[in-house]
Amino acid sequence: MSPFLRLALAVVATGAAMPAYAASDGLVAPLVRWAPVILGGFLFNVLVSILAMTLGTVAGAALGLGLISETRAIRVPSRIVTEFFRNAPWLVLLFYCILLIPFEFRVGGTIIPLPGWVKAVIGLALPVMANVAEIVRGAVQSIPGAQWESAESLGFSRFQTLWMIVLPQCLKRMLPPWMNLYAILTMATPLISIVGVEDGMTLTRAAIASEGRTDLLMPMYGFLLALFFFYCYPIARWTVRLERRFALSA
Repeated sequence: MSPFLRLALAVVATGAAMPAYAASDGLVAPLVRWAPVILGGFLFNVLVSILAMTLGTVAGAALGLGLISETRAIRVPSRIVTEFFRNAPWLVLLFYCILLIPFEFRVGGTIIPLPGWVKAVIGLALPVMANVAEIVRGAVQSIPGAQWESAESLGFSRFQTLWMIVLPQCLKRMLPPWMNLYAILTMATPLISIVGVEDGMTLTRAAIASEGRTDLLMPMYGFLLALFFFYCYPIARWTVRLERRFALSA
């Protein structure tokens, strides 16, 4: 039996062991009624995590290359930006983005709205960007210097060496920490509920308020917790397997 299946059975068994919650029709019926709403909110969290990870990865890759630049004017600002956003609290960054980024832009005579969830994506993408930059820097610097020297002796430019020789080897080194970062980001997405974005946490809280029953706190929040767990845990296990595989093949 796989570790994931054993842990999943343990979670289910723990829930079944609480007769006051699992066996009572008075608690099961509201949970079943609100489950699609909570699931929809969770899927929105997943969407936010995917968008933030995509934006952060693109920006972080460029920032990471700036960290290894031979030009001081590029390397120093890249280091400052990386260290700042790596060490800034995610919730504080979310508040800054929500409050400082305008809700709409005017381009010519056209008004382009910028809803809160878009600003939340930007707020989450900033720390992701900084962490991806460090992943890229570490992976590139882990390549033996002899490969750079060999490429230089063959007439390759630094850009050609980086693009054609170094980065292809870095991909397998960057993938496990990148996946781990995505799992952490997904688990951090409920922070957007604090800044007014309606997500799984917001909808779960609204469902409990609509029912007007405090005894639904554990079942409904437990359902949301289970959704995050069954989404993030396989990613974590896959990350461990990739780390072992690439460690053996290195």
